[in-house]
Amino acid sequence: MSTFEKLSINTATIKKASLAEALDLSVAAGLQHIGLWRDKVAEVGLDTAVEMVRASGLSVSSLCRGGFLTAADGPGQAAALADNKAAILEAKALGTTEIIMVVGGLPDFSVSPGAVDGGGTAVAVAGGKDIFLARQRVADRLAELVPFALEHGVRLVLEPLHPMYAADRAVLSTLGQALDLAAPHPAAAVGVVVDTFHVWWDPSLHEQISRAGTEGRIASYQVCDFNLPIASDALLSRGFMGDGVIDFATIGSWVAEAGYNGVVEVEIFNEGIWAQPFAEVVDTVKARYAELVAPHLG
Repeated sequence: MSTFEKLSINTATIKKASLAEALDLSVAAGLQHIGLWRDKVAEVGLDTAVEMVRASGLSVSSLCRGGFLTAADGPGQAAALADNKAAILEAKALGTTEIIMVVGGLPDFSVSPGAVDGGGTAVAVAGGKDIFLARQRVADRLAELVPFALEHGVRLVLEPLHPMYAADRAVLSTLGQALDLAAPHPAAAVGVVVDTFHVWWDPSLHEQISRAGTEGRIASYQVCDFNLPIASDALLSRGFMGDGVIDFATIGSWVAEAGYNGVVEVEIFNEGIWAQPFAEVVDTVKARYAELVAPHLG
């Protein structure tokens, strides 16, 4: 088995590359998978993106992102449902069964859907700072989306984000919270992603990864490092594996013990990395993956 058989580079890691460039780079690097963000698909149109992916021979490990389900008003909720149904159909067309769900923050502070590197809105609404109510709205919208996802064979993959993003991006901060939210639904419809950047700090992480494996809900394992000092835009504090504080050996072994043997995506938001030549970024990702991640995947 090739060291890189499971490796997928998410297009966010080479954010300034076009879809064509990202596909060509992955093929040239000997990879079999690619993780896509919807902005790259939108740049060329879905039909063209489907043709390009098919021609590349790569499989799409996941599509990012759906979510932003915390709107407090009827039109906002309807818009979220429509956007997520569109994302499900995009995922199906692109040949992936996994759509990553960033569930949204407080209604007063959530970023605009589709934003990758910052920007947001702040429109005050009644109860707009009630995080418990926001989480309930996520549960309600998820229940409405599950039948559509099942119909199309796409899994809604809940992504807990580090607590520093609870206000503007995700009111789910732990893997346990994500699993609790997934619990009422079939594992084929709702899964979770273990993203090292977001969950490395959680004192119950081992327990929750084990639980996710037992429940058959680990849909994706995403890796990058947590860099210090934190960037002025906290979203951009991700780094190459080995440049920060995360113990990939331990977390990787827990994921493997939980029974996950699927694709591993590298997803990095970092202005310095985005400024580097794309091929150099891919080479660094491969080297760090081979050294720090792959040996612990079982």
